Amino acid sequence: MKHDRLRLDLADLAEEVNTADLHDRVLHTSRRLVIQRAIVTSAAVLALFGATGTALAVIPRADGPAPLPADSPSVTVSPSPPADPSPSPSLSSSPPAEQPGLPGTRYYLSFGDEATVHAVQGDAHNVVTRFPLSDDDLCPGNTLTVSPDGRWVAYVKGSSTDRHSGELLVGALGEPGERPVMTSVLSDVNCLGSRALLWNGNDLLGVRLADTRFVLLDVAAKEPVAGSPRMENVEGWSADGRWLAAQEDGTRYVTDGQQVRKYDYTPPADEALKWDGWAVRSISTDGRYVAVGWHGTDPSRQDDSFDVVDTTTGATVPLPGEGEIRSILFTADDKVLVRRANGISVLDSSFEPLATVVEPVEFQRLDLLAYRV
Repeated sequence: MKHDRLRLDLADLAEEVNTADLHDRVLHTSRRLVIQRAIVTSAAVLALFGATGTALAVIPRADGPAPLPADSPSVTVSPSPPADPSPSPSLSSSPPAEQPGLPGTRYYLSFGDEATVHAVQGDAHNVVTRFPLSDDDLCPGNTLTVSPDGRWVAYVKGSSTDRHSGELLVGALGEPGERPVMTSVLSDVNCLGSRALLWNGNDLLGVRLADTRFVLLDVAAKEPVAGSPRMENVEGWSADGRWLAAQEDGTRYVTDGQQVRKYDYTPPADEALKWDGWAVRSISTDGRYVAVGWHGTDPSRQDDSFDVVDTTTGATVPLPGEGEIRSILFTADDKVLVRRANGISVLDSSFEPLATVVEPVEFQRLDLLAYRV
């Protein structure tokens, strides 16, 4: 928040400015400390994987154990205790009716002449923003993403010389229907793949450059994080940014910067023949579980989640519900959202059913970008 520095005669106004200024400084200091922790943790994980040359940037758990030496075996931890062409929907200004088990806001993406971001909370449907699309530029549609807290939107605008990369644009989402002011942050950013842009918490965004380098960006400051290490093999972060899933030379693992846990998983052989491998799509906030999805044979955005894997055992977790799974999302409030044709199965952290949310017909085939608690 910016304040003018004019002298105010009224004491109550002066006190208000001082309070707001202090709040702004606290937020700025907090953001700086978070980024510093990410950089310091990178050095710790570099020591862990010194033998293979892997370096990762993650935000450590405050209560985690001390870092392990580079030759330490995989760590197994117990799970945390369960915590208690598309039409635009009509706008609603009335307070949303809370849905049991899923009171937060879901962000969807639809395509037509424009890419449209929708926000759904209870019975309220709002068009958050729209972006133009072009048949000559496939990058925006394949990369448009919303941060886990719903504050930021980002996408890659393809270059005129390379249809596979372009400039990264970032903006803050405002009132519903407003088109955010997008700022160019970085050039030569890759726009291919099922998840070209990866959120690390709410304010850090991981991108791959055309030359395969990985860069971690502070979207609020709109600049790369100083000392951002190499992270070519990152598969994603948990919604709170604490746990990271990655792979190195065929070995998959999760880490919070304090501990590293390797795991083995073999997908169903009959299904694997139809796809080009698999990757992590979502990570639980305790780092124990990962949702996995197939790699398509074309480099476009897709989820194709089909299983949840327990990284302490490598075994799959049975998911309650009927019907083909479309996506699996671990949320910041320790829920699991399993999308199927008949709705979203809301599970707790132990995969026990909490509720089933029926999606409006016009949203059932759309991409679910994020869930804001």
